[in-house]
Amino acid sequence: MVVGLGNPGAGYADTRHNAGFILADALADRWRLAFRRAPRARVASGTLAGEPLVLIKPQTYMNDSGTALLPLLEHPAFDPARDLLILVDDGALPLGSFRLRAKGSSGGHNGLESVEWALGSRMYSRLRIGIGPIPPHVTDLADWVLAPFTDQEARTLTEMLPPMGDAVECWVGEGIEPAMNRYNTRR
Repeated sequence: MVVGLGNPGAGYADTRHNAGFILADALADRWRLAFRRAPRARVASGTLAGEPLVLIKPQTYMNDSGTALLPLLEHPAFDPARDLLILVDDGALPLGSFRLRAKGSSGGHNGLESVEWALGSRMYSRLRIGIGPIPPHVTDLADWVLAPFTDQEARTLTEMLPPMGDAVECWVGEGIEPAMNRYNTRR
C-alpha cells in the first residue's frame, strides 16, 4: 500500500501540503493506474514487478488521513511495518530532496499523527518530500503549507518525481532497508 497524503479539492491541488498527492498522481501515471472512488479515499490498484500494489489518496482532510486507512487493518495479513509506505510533505527537508524512513515520530505533522492514531503504531515506512526550508518570516505554518508552490518550486518538485518514483519502486520490490540505503545516500 502506497498512501499519498494531502487535502482533497481543487483549491489545495498545488499546495506544499499536497506534495504526497502530487507524487501519488505521478506514480499512477508512471504505472498507468486509474484512481476510482472508495470510502474516504481514491484508490488505484495494479501490479508492479509481479507484486500487487494499491495506491491510495485519502479524501479526508490531512488532519484526518488515518481514517482512510482503517479498512486496511481489517485484513489479517496486513502488516504496516512491511506493507505500508506513506508519501508526505516535510518542511524540515529542503525542496529538491527526500528521505525514506522505516519508522519514527510524526515530527508534529498532523497527517502522520492521524496515521499513527489509526495504526496504533509508528512502525510504518514513509517517504518525506522536502518542501522547505520554512522561511524565517513565516509566523503561521498552516498558511505557508497551504499556499501554492511558486513556479520555481513546482519545477523543482517536478524534477524530483522520477527519482522519488524509483525509490518507491525499490521499496515495493526490495523493501525499506534497500530503498533507504540506495536513495538516502544520494543527497
